[in-house]
Amino acid sequence: MSENLGVENLFSIKGKTALVTGGSSGLGLMMAKGLLQNGAKVVIASRNQQKIDTAIRELETYGKVFAFTCDVTDAIQRKNLLSFVSSCLGSLDILVNNAGSNWGAPLEDYPDEGFEKVIGINLNAVFSLTRDAMSVLKMRGDEKDPARIINIGSMDGIHVPIVQRVPTFAYSASKAALHHLTKAMAIELASRKVTVNAIAPGFFESKMTDYVLKHYRSDIENDCPLGRIGQEPEMVGILLYLVSRAGSYTNGVVIPIDGGTSISKGSREWMT
Repeated sequence: MSENLGVENLFSIKGKTALVTGGSSGLGLMMAKGLLQNGAKVVIASRNQQKIDTAIRELETYGKVFAFTCDVTDAIQRKNLLSFVSSCLGSLDILVNNAGSNWGAPLEDYPDEGFEKVIGINLNAVFSLTRDAMSVLKMRGDEKDPARIINIGSMDGIHVPIVQRVPTFAYSASKAALHHLTKAMAIELASRKVTVNAIAPGFFESKMTDYVLKHYRSDIENDCPLGRIGQEPEMVGILLYLVSRAGSYTNGVVIPIDGGTSISKGSREWMT
C-alpha cells in the first residue's frame, strides 16, 4: 500500500519539538509562530529579556512555547540553554540557528571588533550550539523522519550586496561560510539521522532590515525581479517543508528565499 501523500501527512509537524535562536523578533519570531501554529512545541532563545517577554505574550496564543535568555556565543549559557530545552521538551526534533548580527562601515573604518563580533555570532556560535546540541538531537532521528538542523543564512552569502550603501564585509563573509558549514555538517551528521540545510532569505521585515527598508526600499524592490520584499508565509512555508516529512530527503542544500535577487542584476540606477 502506498504512503499517504496528502498535505496533512507530508507537511505535518504536530508533536515535534523545536529550538529557535533569535526567536524573539524578526525572522525568528515568524518561524516560531509558524512552528507553533502547526502543532510543534517551541523554545525560543534571545539575549534580550524585554523582547522575550513581548514575544512570549504573542506566541503563547498559538501553542506551547517556552523562552530562555541566552547569548549563544557563551559556552556556559549554551549549556544552560540546552539543559532548559531538555527539561521542557525532553528531546529535540528541530534546531533553527537563526540568531545573527550585522555591522556596516567603510573598509578603512571597519573595526576588528565589529568583524569578530559578526563572525562570532553568525558562524562560530552556530557551529558550537549545533555541536553541543547533538546529545539532545540524535535521540529523535530515524530514516523517514530525521532530526533537522536549519541554519539561517542570507542571499548576501550568495551574492555581494549593494543596496545598503555601507559595506557589510563580515556579514556577507559569515553567511557564505555558514552555507558551506551547512554542507559539511550535512555530510557529517547524515549517518546519525540528522539533516542539515540552510535558508538564505532576502529582505523581510525585521529589526536588522528596518534602516535600509526605511531609506532604500524602492531600490531594494527594484533590485528584486519580483519587485517586492518577502512576506511571512513565504519564510514559514520553506521552513515547514524542510522540517516535515516532505523535506526528509533534502540534505545539505542552501535555499534562497529572495524573489530571485541573488541571481539578478536588477536595474540598479542608483549605482550610475
